[in-house]
Amino acid sequence: MSGRLHLAVELGAAGRHPGAWRLGGADPARLFTAPYHLDLVRTAARGGLDLVALPDSLQPPGADPAALPGTLDAVAVAARVAPAVPGIGVVPTVTVTHTEPFHLSKAVATLDFVSTGRAGWQPEVSRTQAEADLFGRARADRDAASLWREAGEVIEVAARLWDSWEDDAEIRDAATGRFVDRDRLHHIDFTGEFFSVTGPSITPRPPQGQPLTVLRGDEPAALATVGRYADVVRVAADTVAGAAEARDQVRAAVAGAGRDPEQVTVLLDVEILLGDDAPARLRELDALAPAGADTGPATLRHVGDPAELAALLRDAAEERAADGFVLVPLALPSGVDEIVDGLLPALGDTWAPAPYDGTLRDRFGLARPVSRYARTAG
Repeated sequence: MSGRLHLAVELGAAGRHPGAWRLGGADPARLFTAPYHLDLVRTAARGGLDLVALPDSLQPPGADPAALPGTLDAVAVAARVAPAVPGIGVVPTVTVTHTEPFHLSKAVATLDFVSTGRAGWQPEVSRTQAEADLFGRARADRDAASLWREAGEVIEVAARLWDSWEDDAEIRDAATGRFVDRDRLHHIDFTGEFFSVTGPSITPRPPQGQPLTVLRGDEPAALATVGRYADVVRVAADTVAGAAEARDQVRAAVAGAGRDPEQVTVLLDVEILLGDDAPARLRELDALAPAGADTGPATLRHVGDPAELAALLRDAAEERAADGFVLVPLALPSGVDEIVDGLLPALGDTWAPAPYDGTLRDRFGLARPVSRYARTAG
């Protein structure tokens, strides 16, 4: 944890609210285009935010034609926007159920290269039969503990694969025709409950060594995996007191795994809709949502004045309820403008953007990890 207040924004399609794509200004014709996502990330970077979180899911579209029909792949979107928008981290959600850790590790390593060390990933589990059916796998009856153990194995395998190339494995000597020193590539020989992976990776070690790992810490079944692997933890809570309790649980899990809780940053999700007309816009959003859709808050929600939200965030930070916040606009693209042009000025001295002259790990006060294989190589 760097000691400074961290601010991030979640940029998902038209916003978190299920009726957002129908709201005036949503521009649904651009939702699946690169320029739309580039514009969102550029605005977030203009405000100096630490990172953008790009949500993703394997959930298939529902039968209601008013529901947003699908989503782009978050890692692919991140790989498109990161090289074009400097000065901000990119953290896509990566569903690790039904997928192979070797391929995921390669994709995230590639993202770290194209972002010049500003990449992270948010491993997530898949729970529903509808998602399992897409892959032809009858695995939806697994309990949460099993899913999160599998997620932990994916993270472990990915980290070992990233380490499997030592930092100086690339020679790049055109005169001798040697690009790589194969003695500095290592088999990982991992065998676990869910995977057996030999390695090494087919991608060189990422610029950060290991890209930032972000995990959700909302459910008890995830805490063992969170405690062992997370660099940053996102939590949801409907009150500041609830957020403080969630942060304490995360820190206890980290300590229980033998790690230093001060090295892990806990971010509270806050849903937002800002401006004098925000209450009226929320009523319109609720009316536009598909029948039966859940329009209620999934975490702390603020609808209204940016200055009041700034006061809420200040209070939460002072009470150590969180080390920072992931701002989750109910509607986009307007929501990211509301953050940059409304909330950030209202925060005043509570938050100031830091120069982005290093990696995403640097931004969170985390050292570049040494390859575990370099430490044991002769």
